[in-house]
Amino acid sequence: MQPATACASSGLTIPWLRRCSSLRVKCSTSQRAHCASTSTADTAEPIEPIEPIDPIETDPEPDPEPFKLKPLPYPFNALEPHMSKETVEYHWERHHRGHVDSLNAIIQGTEFAEMELENMVLTSYNEGNPLPFFVHASQVWNHDFFWETMKPGGGGNPSNVLKYLIERDFGSLDELAKEIQNAALTQFGSGWVWLAYKAHRLGVGNDINPRPSKKDKRLVVVKTPNAVSPLVWDYYPLLAIDVWEHAYYMDYENRRGDYVSVFLDKLISWDVVSDRLKNAMFRASKREKMEKREMLLDKMKEARLRVKAVDLRPTPKARPKMKRRQY
Repeated sequence: MQPATACASSGLTIPWLRRCSSLRVKCSTSQRAHCASTSTADTAEPIEPIEPIDPIETDPEPDPEPFKLKPLPYPFNALEPHMSKETVEYHWERHHRGHVDSLNAIIQGTEFAEMELENMVLTSYNEGNPLPFFVHASQVWNHDFFWETMKPGGGGNPSNVLKYLIERDFGSLDELAKEIQNAALTQFGSGWVWLAYKAHRLGVGNDINPRPSKKDKRLVVVKTPNAVSPLVWDYYPLLAIDVWEHAYYMDYENRRGDYVSVFLDKLISWDVVSDRLKNAMFRASKREKMEKREMLLDKMKEARLRVKAVDLRPTPKARPKMKRRQY
């Protein structure tokens, strides 16, 4: 190590540490004078900085509420006079919140708490043998979807692709309204009525022949009992109408048909339904491409196995030629 008196030639920058700097930056006159008066014996080694110790990582405690109650996209009184403030507040505060609280109480600390809500609905349906928390998971999803289907000053007419598909699959918007009315009135007891996009998937009316076909890529009206939604049939829901009594009884008593008519004429947000249709068509198209790719890969794998099997067959040995005996 160089003595401190060598700072004039080497460039001392940290005289208070009594060492020559490796940075070779010119030091001031006062610094050189200080170093010149310091003996080599007083020169000390620099103190190495102490690296901070990382805190011990611990697993975070599970969230006592994996799912939160979504706030409404509008005030309680925004849908009046077609849906009263009392109905909206009672429906959201008591029924919707009740399903959220019950779902959290059941799944807290389980593997299901880490799932997305839609995946949880599909998993808990369990191919028609629902798990205990299915009704709560599905009702939370259904209600989130239901509130977003409406808007203040709703109604009107759909446009663009949605309008085209409604006219193609139902004839007109009025015919679609009749189908929805009929589904609502014939749904015995509590349940839901849906407009959904059906894209060559297993479902209520497609169990016998689930093969892809153009007629399967269409809009359908379906009704479901209790908490079930078209998600479990691999459909893409576009709009939902809650036909449980608590959704309309305070405003319409037992006149379910009037409630559905007002819903379609004054409350529905066709813009939201149209956006959902675009997303459903995109997801269905992407899924179809992935399935075709998987089918192609499977065929290529089978072809390689067949070629390999042919190569492994023993090659027949050529029979030696018999020499003709000479007499």
